[in-house]
Amino acid sequence: MEYLVYLWAVLLILGLCLSQVLQLFSMPANWVALGLVVLWKIAYPLSMTWTFILVLTIMATLAEVMEFFLQARYAGRYGASNRGNVGGIIGAIAGAIFGAPFFFGLGALLGALGGAYAGCLLAEMPGRTRPEAMRAAKGAFVGKALGFTMKIAIGAVIVVMSMPRIWP
Repeated sequence: MEYLVYLWAVLLILGLCLSQVLQLFSMPANWVALGLVVLWKIAYPLSMTWTFILVLTIMATLAEVMEFFLQARYAGRYGASNRGNVGGIIGAIAGAIFGAPFFFGLGALLGALGGAYAGCLLAEMPGRTRPEAMRAAKGAFVGKALGFTMKIAIGAVIVVMSMPRIWP
């Protein structure tokens, strides 16, 4: 019967690792990983504390906040207005949604990056010169890429921190 615990642990750890593939599709990979860890905690209460779950929740929340913060910060650093920042964020979300069906789902990543650029550019064009608007859009693109990278890194930390607590 003890072998079942090892089997479930292997499957859950595999699920944690595979959940991070969802990052490439601009899906909530860190939240899926957190949900798997919570399921393990419920099934095997002594394996970890709720404080550990709280720390993972804070990390996942931080990853989401950092993704949008970095996009807005870099867009602002490159000269975007608040309108450009909002346009970039909306563009990134729309780009991820509309890009998802392409390139076996990887279009979501490209769509999010392109959408951040296009959304910021479109929002900045009224009242700005084309070079100024393109510079601001470049900032939104760079910030989105950095935010995405930060989100992946935090997701990897969540998975690595969880593995020893799951393995029996």
